[in-house]
Amino acid sequence: MQENMQKKSMTALISAFARAYHSETKAVKIFDDKIARLLFTDEEYSLISSSMTDGIGFFNPSFVGNKEEALMWIADNQLCPTVLSRSEFAESSLKLSVLIGARQYLVLGAGYDTFAYRQPEWGSSLQIFELDRSATINDKQKRLSDGNVEAPENVHYISADLAKDSLSCVLSQNKSFEFSKVTFCSMLGLTYYLTQNDFSNLLAQLNTVLSANSSIVFDYPTCNKAERTTKQSVLAEGANEKMLACYTYEGIEKMLSEHGFLIYEYMTPQEIEEKYFTKYNIANQPHSMHAFENISFCLAVKKTITRE
Repeated sequence: MQENMQKKSMTALISAFARAYHSETKAVKIFDDKIARLLFTDEEYSLISSSMTDGIGFFNPSFVGNKEEALMWIADNQLCPTVLSRSEFAESSLKLSVLIGARQYLVLGAGYDTFAYRQPEWGSSLQIFELDRSATINDKQKRLSDGNVEAPENVHYISADLAKDSLSCVLSQNKSFEFSKVTFCSMLGLTYYLTQNDFSNLLAQLNTVLSANSSIVFDYPTCNKAERTTKQSVLAEGANEKMLACYTYEGIEKMLSEHGFLIYEYMTPQEIEEKYFTKYNIANQPHSMHAFENISFCLAVKKTITRE
C-alpha cells in the first residue's frame, strides 16, 4: 500500500485520515468532515491506524498506554492540529468571500479535500475547480465512487503539475473557468513543498489568472523550529515529499505585495490556538490539542487597479 500511496500523495491521504479520525471520534469538533471516512475502506483505515500506532515510539518515546490511546495521542498531537484548523480557517474565509461576491472556488493541490461533496447551501452558487496531479485525481474519484459519494455538477477536475504546467494554460483549457469572475483560491499544505522561488512564481501566475478582489488562502511554515515540527518534516521526507522552505511574516507580506496581493487576515500560532482549540480543549481535558508552533495562516486579496 505504501508504494501505491506514494504515487499519489501520502501526506494528502494522511490529512484525509486525520479529518476522518477526528470526525469519527470527537463529540466537540474543531472541523467536521463527514465525507473523509468514506474515502477509505475499513481495511485501509485499520491499516493506516495500525501503521500510526506502531510508530508511537518515534512520536513519543515515553508513551505508556494501549493502541487506541496511542492513536489518539498521535492524532491529537501530530496529525490533526494544522489539518483541522487550516480547513476551518479556509472554509470560513470562503463563506465570507461568497457572501461578498466570489463565484468560483479554485483548490490548488486539492488532494482529498471534500468541500465539494458536503457543500452547504451557500456553496451551490460556486463553480468548484479541483486541481492536482492526475494520479491523485484518479485515485480520489475511485475512492468517492467506492464510497458511494456522487460528485455534484458544480465540481470540475483539472489535471496539472504546478511545478511544470502553466496555471493560465491549464485553466484556459477548462471551458467552465471564467477569468473575469471573482475567485477564491485555496492552497492548503502547499507552500511547505515549494522553494521560495517556486512559491513566488505561483503567486505571479495567480496574479495573472485571478480577477481583482479575488482571494487566496494558505498556511505556511515559519522558521521557528520545534520538536514535533522536525518530526513532521521527517515524515514528509519519508514519503518523498520534502519540505523545502520557511518564511517570515515580512517575507510573506513583501512577496504577496510584489505580485499584486494584500494581506486581509493573518493568524499567528497563538491566535490559531485561541480561536480554534480553546472550546475543544475545555471539552477534552486532559487530551488537549495545540497549534503547531511554526505554522501561520494567511488570507490575501488581489489589489484593485486604480487609475489616476
